[in-house]
Amino acid sequence: MFLDYLVLGATDAHETEFLNTGDILVTLVIFSILMLLLKKFAWGPLMGVMKQREDLIASEIEAAENSRLESHKLLEEQRSLLKEARTEAQGIVENAKKQGDVQREEIITAARAEANRLKESAVREIETEKDRAIAAVREEVVSLSVLAASKVLGKQISEEDNRALIEETIAKAGDVG
Repeated sequence: MFLDYLVLGATDAHETEFLNTGDILVTLVIFSILMLLLKKFAWGPLMGVMKQREDLIASEIEAAENSRLESHKLLEEQRSLLKEARTEAQGIVENAKKQGDVQREEIITAARAEANRLKESAVREIETEKDRAIAAVREEVVSLSVLAASKVLGKQISEEDNRALIEETIAKAGDVG
C-alpha cells in the first residue's frame, strides 16, 4: 500500500515543482533490491569464478616455479655428471699412459734380455767353433807330424807310438800357444 501511494504519488507530483521524495525512495528501494539480487545471483558466482581463476593462476605460478627449480636441479646434476665424466676420462688417459710406459719398459727389458741371450749364444757358438777349429788344426798337425816323422824316421811307426807322439806334440803345442 505504501508502495502504491509512493508510485501514485509520483505521478501526481509531476505537476509540482517540489522534490518528489516518493520517487527517490522507490528508486532507492528498487536499487537496493537490485543490488541484493545482483549480490546473490551475479556477484557471488562471479566472485567464485574469480576465486577459481585466482587459484588456477596461483597453482600455475607454483607449478612453473617448481619446474624452474627442478630444471635448475637437473642442470646442476648434469654439470656434475659432466665434470665427473671428464675427470674419469682424464684418469683413463693417465692410466693408459702409465700402462704404455710400463709396457715400453717391459719391451725394452725383454729386448735387452733377448739381445744378451743372443750374444751369449753367439759367444758359446764361437767358442764351440773355435774348439772345433782347434781340434781340426790339431788333427791336421797330427797328420802332418806323422807324415813328417815317417819321412824323417824313414820307417813306419806303430799305431800306439804314433798316438803317443801325437799327444806329446799336441801337448807341447798347447803349452806354447
